[in-house]
Amino acid sequence: MSGFGGLPGFVLRRGIGTVLTLFAISVIVYVVFYVTPGDVAQITCGPRCSPAQVHQVAEQLRLDEPLHVRYWHFIEGLVVGQDYSTGTSVEHCRAPCLGLSYQSDQQVTGLILAKLPVSLSLVFGAMVLWLILGIGTGVLSAWRRGRLTERLLTALTLAGTATPVFVIGLILMIVVCGELQLLPFPQYVNLTDDPEQWAWNLLLPWLSLALIEAASFARLTRSSMLETLAEDHIRTFRAYGVGERSIIGRHALRGAFAPVIALNANNFGSAVGGAVLTETLFGLPGIGQELVHAVNVVDLPVVVGMVLVIGFFVVLANAVADVLYAVADRRVVLS
Repeated sequence: MSGFGGLPGFVLRRGIGTVLTLFAISVIVYVVFYVTPGDVAQITCGPRCSPAQVHQVAEQLRLDEPLHVRYWHFIEGLVVGQDYSTGTSVEHCRAPCLGLSYQSDQQVTGLILAKLPVSLSLVFGAMVLWLILGIGTGVLSAWRRGRLTERLLTALTLAGTATPVFVIGLILMIVVCGELQLLPFPQYVNLTDDPEQWAWNLLLPWLSLALIEAASFARLTRSSMLETLAEDHIRTFRAYGVGERSIIGRHALRGAFAPVIALNANNFGSAVGGAVLTETLFGLPGIGQELVHAVNVVDLPVVVGMVLVIGFFVVLANAVADVLYAVADRRVVLS
């Protein structure tokens, strides 16, 4: 890859690495779920299946064929689409085709697409809040270094890092919905149905998730800004009489952006799959809650599909983080 230089070459190399990582994830997921000891057909179909249904699932999974052939059919279903009720490719099951739920008889693809907007609504809204709260707290802590303000913000940041999300969510519901009655208990409303009610009902879940993530951003922003403020060019600006606010806003904060961008992309990917507790606590019908339900009823195709989708978002977010970091800091490309 030495012939590809600069930012385009870096993006190309990162894209190839992303594809290879997704391939490795697919291999691991297939081995873990479909090459397990015991009756794979029974595990896949679930405990409520009759012997005839288990036999049908065994035929669909082609358990009598070699392992590499079975894995190829698994990948074929993900890429070109496959009807798991007949084992043949069909037009209406377009890529990716993640199988058929043996508990609800629904296509896993359609099930995930129905749940994904809820999870993305939760994560995108929380991301806006954790960036505002985290960066603002970090900037204020660095600006007021050594003062009472910094000590209070540091204590709050440590408390936010150590407190589980369900504890914060419960406290917010008890105080805001129960005691103060400022908001109704959250009940998800589709964005297309009523945007205002969509936002109001997601406000507490956003805050619950954002307060946890904002603590990490506050610590990173503070440490990055303090490191930048200690550099020689900042001392030169001060010697020339440049105001402290200008130094903070135009120079120190700019130096802290690169690691914050990388952390934000990483946290977004992990939050898509890690919002299980938030969705369960507030009754949000997202992929996290659906994954918990699928595990409880041993609906293996749904579990596999959810794991693959979550893995895709995590890998994609990491790739985007690397590219954004390279754009913000060109030394990454040069290295």
